Amino acid sequence: MKYTGDGFLAEFSCAIEAMRAALQFQNRVDELSIGDAEDKRIRFRVGINIGDVIVEPHDVFGDVVNIAARLESIAEPSGICITSSTYDQVRGELAVEFQDLGEQRFQNIARPIRAYALVREAAGTRKFAMRGRTTAPHLSILVLPFENFGDDCEHDHFVDGVTESLTTDLSRINGSFVIARNTAFTFKGKAINVREVGYELNVRYVLEGSVQRGRKQLRVNVQLIDAESGKHIWAERFEKPFADLFDMQDEIVSRLAQALDAQLVLAEARRAERLRNPDVLDLVFQGFAATYQGPTPEHLSRARRFFERALAIDSQSVGALVGIASVDATIGAYLLTDDRPTHLSAAEKNAIRALSLDPHRALAHRVLGTVYNMTNRSAQGIAACEQALALDRNLADAHAVIGMAKYYLGRAAETEGHILEAFRLSPRDIFAHRWMHFIGAAKIQLGEYADAAFWVGRSVEANPNSPLSHFLLAAALGYQGLVDEAQKAAAAGLALNPGFTIRRLRASQPSDNPMFLAGRERLYAGMRLAGVPEG
Repeated sequence: MKYTGDGFLAEFSCAIEAMRAALQFQNRVDELSIGDAEDKRIRFRVGINIGDVIVEPHDVFGDVVNIAARLESIAEPSGICITSSTYDQVRGELAVEFQDLGEQRFQNIARPIRAYALVREAAGTRKFAMRGRTTAPHLSILVLPFENFGDDCEHDHFVDGVTESLTTDLSRINGSFVIARNTAFTFKGKAINVREVGYELNVRYVLEGSVQRGRKQLRVNVQLIDAESGKHIWAERFEKPFADLFDMQDEIVSRLAQALDAQLVLAEARRAERLRNPDVLDLVFQGFAATYQGPTPEHLSRARRFFERALAIDSQSVGALVGIASVDATIGAYLLTDDRPTHLSAAEKNAIRALSLDPHRALAHRVLGTVYNMTNRSAQGIAACEQALALDRNLADAHAVIGMAKYYLGRAAETEGHILEAFRLSPRDIFAHRWMHFIGAAKIQLGEYADAAFWVGRSVEANPNSPLSHFLLAAALGYQGLVDEAQKAAAAGLALNPGFTIRRLRASQPSDNPMFLAGRERLYAGMRLAGVPEG
């Protein structure tokens, strides 16, 4: 908050929250001054803009602030003016009407700004129309203050820190709408009705949790609740030995944020299945949910159809572009076609296009890292994943892709460490099967076949829909002389990907590193022992 003489500046996490606050503020001011004489009545003007701001200890400034101030100056008394970028984010989400004011030119602002004004309920009335509750925004969530079930009152600071940090990290999920910390903490210590709170704040989900500290252990319980039905969607509990509070808070938040990202996508996809006319985001969520099922031609084809439908509605949907890039990258990475170059090229093109529209989309950088790994550019793959982590420290999959890059660079002994870091952040990740596959591949390159069979066996147990994992398991078992088991593993892989051959694998050649190539020859030999077709 910054005061400016007879006005003030407030910063919000998203456009919808800013708009709600402005509506409530103006309506409340009108209510408080309703009995005042007209010439005594206090009237405020509000301007809203979105964008990046420069934050210093006692100030907030930047072009986005300057434009908001100019909009405030052209608003009617008790009115609200917004930019077109704000309008694009709030239209359809709030039951209010807008009037297009056209392009406005402001002093010291180089380009014209298209402005919109909110319309009053009717001529002669003072209140803005809020015509009942609209459909809650996608990925809208309230993080309730976690409860402290320990005996130590000083532990409250740690528990509140978990809530605050989780609120911040969830707000970084693309497309999310997270109720601000100050609002969430008004519910601290109160018995609440989740459905009533969801209705009041217009959110789809409520997250509640508790932290219990023992002498040596810390236990965290969380529940994700559908605010419309009141039903639990997902619950998780984890325990760990008590250690440094700051480090523990950081790890707890990372784990929860990573898990919730996937669970919210799945929940949104389930909602979308019931819709007759899904919108772009509904289709994007369904597409990603399909990719979570496993890297088979069937699941990936289904995902592609959702992303293509989304792009047909909005050709600049960043989520759909990242999604379809992910599909093509996965097809190339898992050798589901003989035409790998075409799919990997398409993946690279769409990931770069997504980043041109949104340079801060962490998942797009991670997808690009995968493409670089698959096309003999693993050093660039590592850089892309490091950029993804700089944008989203909870993107555990980026650590795993770095581990795979080390494998391609002939440094397979380093792969496991990166994968274990991914598991530290997200022990039950939706892509855990892929990470264990990476370790198995590295172990085969190192000639550690028993360890390879252990890791790839766990990968298959976690998700049996990855054909390449079955083939890796077949090779590892073949080297140990377990021919029957190796042949069964190979048959399972071929059932999922009938077109797979050793020739296709050899043609993929994601690296020319001599250490990698020597390990790849061992992989080919192991697959032959298991009866994988030469092609």
